[in-house]
Amino acid sequence: MTAIHQFGRADLPQEQKDALKKAIFWEWFTIGYTICTIIVVAFVVGNSQAMRTAWIEDMLSLIPQVAFLIALIFVRRRPDRKHPYGMHRAMGVGHLVAGVALLVVGLNLAFEAVSGLVAAEHPTIGTVQLFGQTIWLGWLMVAVMVPIVIGPVFIYGPAKKKLAPVLHNKLLYTDADMAKADWHTNAASIIGVLGIGVGLWWLDGVAALFISLGIILDGFRNTKAAVVDLMDQRATTYDNKEPHPLASEIVHMLRRLPWVADAAVRMRDEGHVFHVEAFVVPRRRRVTLKQVDQASESIAAMDWKVQDVVIVPSDRLPDEADPAR
Repeated sequence: MTAIHQFGRADLPQEQKDALKKAIFWEWFTIGYTICTIIVVAFVVGNSQAMRTAWIEDMLSLIPQVAFLIALIFVRRRPDRKHPYGMHRAMGVGHLVAGVALLVVGLNLAFEAVSGLVAAEHPTIGTVQLFGQTIWLGWLMVAVMVPIVIGPVFIYGPAKKKLAPVLHNKLLYTDADMAKADWHTNAASIIGVLGIGVGLWWLDGVAALFISLGIILDGFRNTKAAVVDLMDQRATTYDNKEPHPLASEIVHMLRRLPWVADAAVRMRDEGHVFHVEAFVVPRRRRVTLKQVDQASESIAAMDWKVQDVVIVPSDRLPDEADPAR
């Protein structure tokens, strides 16, 4: 196998190199933007439960970026005898950590929101002195929540969503997807604040519950996707919507070889790259090393994500392998 197919051990193709540099930039940009957001919201959070929940969600949104950057440190390490497949699954572990954290905190926030509604807690929002004028704090809350959604929804969210398929990075895709949905949180928090202002105290609790449910949903999706990948589910596309088409392409390529009667593959996602086990039924009992090596190199050359290839000549195909029929 050529070095270009060994992600983390040698150079990536130029397109992936450029995409990775951009992804790292946008992750650091997101961290800086989010920290500024957290600081600004902290000054106006007040007694609104919806605002507190949105503030906590901003803190939680840092987890995917930190997980991505830490995982890259491990992904770049060379495989060794202790980790013969490399450490690409560090991305999957980061994905799982992000999902569990979102799920646990989201459930806790939902419990607090429901408890506040059941107890009929009436939150109040006072006034502040600004430039010599007395201003209702709620207006400042709204003024803060409206512009901060620009970053995730219109700037770094779409940018990362374009890079995720190029790098086949599910953590990056999930991060981008969460960012683009941030306007739901901001809209809910604004509704909660205005509800308090017009005397509908329960709107604040409902808005907090809505935001919490969004966090729980993100956590559940992240956790489920990470767990099934770590359990060696067959490789899927970067958005987890369907089996990766490369498996079918490999099978059809093998069947075109003159010495192969039939073929099937088992392909698992290691995080950024794929491990491919190709089972072939030879037309004759005798198979040469040259034929096996050429088949392996042909598979590796099909896609930069193919890191490891194992060719297994056999008299029959295993039931669990994908025959691409």
